[in-house]
Amino acid sequence: MRIIRASDCRSTAWKNGGGSTTEIAVAPSGASLDNFDWRISMARVASDGPFSEFAGIDRTLAVVAGSKLALTIGDAAPIVLDSDSSPISFAGDTPTSARLTAGAITDLNVMTRRGRFAHRLLRIREPQRCGFDDGDVALAVACSGTLELSFLQDSMNLTEGDAALLTRTGDAAFWIAPTPTAKCYLVLLRECRSQAGSGYPAARASVSHRSIRS
Repeated sequence: MRIIRASDCRSTAWKNGGGSTTEIAVAPSGASLDNFDWRISMARVASDGPFSEFAGIDRTLAVVAGSKLALTIGDAAPIVLDSDSSPISFAGDTPTSARLTAGAITDLNVMTRRGRFAHRLLRIREPQRCGFDDGDVALAVACSGTLELSFLQDSMNLTEGDAALLTRTGDAAFWIAPTPTAKCYLVLLRECRSQAGSGYPAARASVSHRSIRS
């Protein structure tokens, strides 16, 4: 179990001043926006505007703090999200824009390169035993509040902004216990070994001190 503390992840303002982004983890280690296999980040959105386009990338977004975000994906009608909404998935190469309805929000972003990795983003609302599904990599994020995480012989408390990277070991599961008011999310990552997609060999990740607009 690898702990990623919030203090180790630097947030950087967007060039247009409309928000800031913090990269939590990326694989392979040291990957750029042009060659990552997967990337997990949090962004503070302070103004309306389009998302950057990511060709060949699938992404999922969840609002974790603030009020509401109206998301327009392609030609579809806007979808209004708040911190109680389920995460929404969409293609990174589909033109997407966001409109704030009541001030700034913070969102959690998961991106995987299509054909290499697939992902799931799950909200963990109460203490529970979790598995890796059919994958080998999991990342738990304490977006707010605190949580206790146990895996194999290790037990650790995560506070706001912290994350933990877990690599599958046999059939071992892990235990996540968020406090009642915490916002906790679990990312499950699966490597696509063929076009059909199967298996989840462990991917090496790095904590990034590079932050850009998501």
